[in-house]
Amino acid sequence: MTKIIMYSVRPDEMPAINAHAKREHLEIHTTKDGLSAGTVDQAQGFDGIVIQQRNRIDDDHVYQRLADMGLKQLTSRTAGFDMINVEAAHKAGLIVTNVPAYSPRSVAEHALMQIFRVLRKAPLVDSQVRANNYSWAGLQAKEIHSATIGIIGAGRIGGTLAKLLHALGATVLAYDVVQRDELKSIVTYVDKTTLLQKADVVSLHVDLNPTSKNLMTATDFAQMQPTAGIVNASRGPVINTDDLVDALETHQIAFAMLDTVTGEEKIFNSDHRQDGIDSQPNIAKLHAMSNVIITPHIAFFTNIAVQNMVDISLDDVQAILAGHATDHTVN
Repeated sequence: MTKIIMYSVRPDEMPAINAHAKREHLEIHTTKDGLSAGTVDQAQGFDGIVIQQRNRIDDDHVYQRLADMGLKQLTSRTAGFDMINVEAAHKAGLIVTNVPAYSPRSVAEHALMQIFRVLRKAPLVDSQVRANNYSWAGLQAKEIHSATIGIIGAGRIGGTLAKLLHALGATVLAYDVVQRDELKSIVTYVDKTTLLQKADVVSLHVDLNPTSKNLMTATDFAQMQPTAGIVNASRGPVINTDDLVDALETHQIAFAMLDTVTGEEKIFNSDHRQDGIDSQPNIAKLHAMSNVIITPHIAFFTNIAVQNMVDISLDDVQAILAGHATDHTVN
């Protein structure tokens, strides 16, 4: 029987894992630990490995150790794979795969919710009501069919969001190095500057790579409308956090809705009611602002997405072990 180890497993994933194991006659061992130099030996004796984490595996020993144990692949059950040193993994002979489309709708729906929050000035409303200020002053909202939404990165997720926005009557602008023919009837492709200047809300949907790091800096925020908001459901380093804090403090932009932020691996998916979040000063600053809403990287976290992340990743492991190709190989 094929034996697979899955790292960083959450309780909510277990029903899908158990169902897959039963259906495919697999022996699956799970651990709460992330993959690292200190935990790699837990993979001894297994045929396949699946991970999900945000901490980068920079120790090349980990990849070579997996290969020395006879493992042929390293699969992340996430779309992002920036936690893996792909070059080091390939050098060790490991095939790297990810799950690029577990549920584009899950992240797109989260982004849509946050766009509505910007247009309805929800952070300001919530802040005032908590302070017993029930005045209407400054709270007039904008209906979505009268709004212009800019999408940076109109791929699987950004394209899905564009379709949802189009159905609601919004004007949708898109900036992407690849212009998809199937979107040209519902979005207007523009350059980045035009998008930033015209959008009431800017929503980011790019993967993290050398060209997307610091995609949004002080120069970009200065081009946005002072009434505009930004939504980030992609990766934290896509935004220069220092510049974002300055833009919010100086009212260059009005709102930020952040599902991901640089330094989140030290804070997110943990309870900090006792120790606080001061270990990450920028996150603490953003958390304290009345014009910011932070969610702990949960845009993906839906019933369908969790099921697909488990099933697709395990299917890929089985395919590789059987000597077959998979569409999800990372090159």
